[in-house]
Amino acid sequence: MTQIKSSGKSSGAKNSQADFPDSKVALFGPDEPLKLDSGVVLSPFQIAYQDYGTLNEDKSNAILICHALTGDQHVANTHPVTGKPGWWDILVGPGKIIDTERYYVICSNVLGGCLGSTGPASKNPKTGKPYALDFPVITIGDMVRAQAMLVEKLGIKTLFCVVGGSMGGMQALQWAAAYKEKVFSSVILATGARHSAQNIAFDEIGRQAVMADPNWLGGRYLEAGKRPTKGLAVARMTAHVTYLSEAALHRKFGRNLQNRDQITFGFDADFQIESYLRHQGMTFVERFDANSYLYLTRAMDYFDLEAEYGGQLADAFKGSRGRFFVASFSSDWLFTTAQCRTFVHALNAAGARVSFVEIKTDKGHDAFLLDEPVMFSAIHSFLTAAAEQRGLTA
Repeated sequence: MTQIKSSGKSSGAKNSQADFPDSKVALFGPDEPLKLDSGVVLSPFQIAYQDYGTLNEDKSNAILICHALTGDQHVANTHPVTGKPGWWDILVGPGKIIDTERYYVICSNVLGGCLGSTGPASKNPKTGKPYALDFPVITIGDMVRAQAMLVEKLGIKTLFCVVGGSMGGMQALQWAAAYKEKVFSSVILATGARHSAQNIAFDEIGRQAVMADPNWLGGRYLEAGKRPTKGLAVARMTAHVTYLSEAALHRKFGRNLQNRDQITFGFDADFQIESYLRHQGMTFVERFDANSYLYLTRAMDYFDLEAEYGGQLADAFKGSRGRFFVASFSSDWLFTTAQCRTFVHALNAAGARVSFVEIKTDKGHDAFLLDEPVMFSAIHSFLTAAAEQRGLTA
């Protein structure tokens, strides 16, 4: 039987979060296995999640937020490891665009993550040790099927909206394709229906950086009480560059020196951008598991909704009665406007109701996480109209 419970056992330390997170946990027992796209059957497993607001009487006001690669379930609450505000606190909360006084909001840690959902850092019940690379490779489809099991156990038949950007946008697209009757509306930001060769290349660089760290130990570092922090930090530094635009980097840092008047003719962080990236790398390793990084980037690489539907992307959305809002960002070179338009055209070809906007900004891919008034206004208008169509009262 599935259980829904609050963990209440974690001290807040990163390693303990893998099995005993500071959030609610849905436990799926041997009678509720999850068949993965790889053919492996995962059982038992758990999904950690946070929820906000109140589910209304007819359970029609639920919004599922899907997090990006390095996100987690802590979308609008203080993070138990870093102590920082939720990663989308700017958008989600009482009186905000996704108003938790109006909607019941759920955000789960994805399958393969490291903040409480079963993943490579979780204890393997067969061995009593962390799964490490014994954990099966997972896909975006696997993540979404696990989320669907959670939503079902919460007694929700139809989600009012599924919202996500980047890897979260991939999940939102998968929801729209696989669970057409369960999604009333979708907000899909800065993503694509397949990972590009360039994106796969950057992911591979990150994975190789992790695996080249001598403390990776073939993935068994947790058993040895070690962590491949240097490799994971380099992976994060590389990825973080792809989240920004050249204009944003120039505006923030230019060629400004870091706490010095002249170059040192050495390999310390002479430039502010170097210091910034090093800081990003080292703070990331305090909250994220290296093996999870391997698994989640691989899941993004494997995502190809067009191939899943025989090379006809429009077929993925055929019969959809949902409403879609899609946004791209003009300076995003990780998921370009052209990539967004590809699945917007497929939605149109399938007869879906879709609105699309390219938002002009120099903030790059990370713009969907930042203060973008045009994005806020567009999402607010879309949700307001969808709520009226859904019959949700203000």
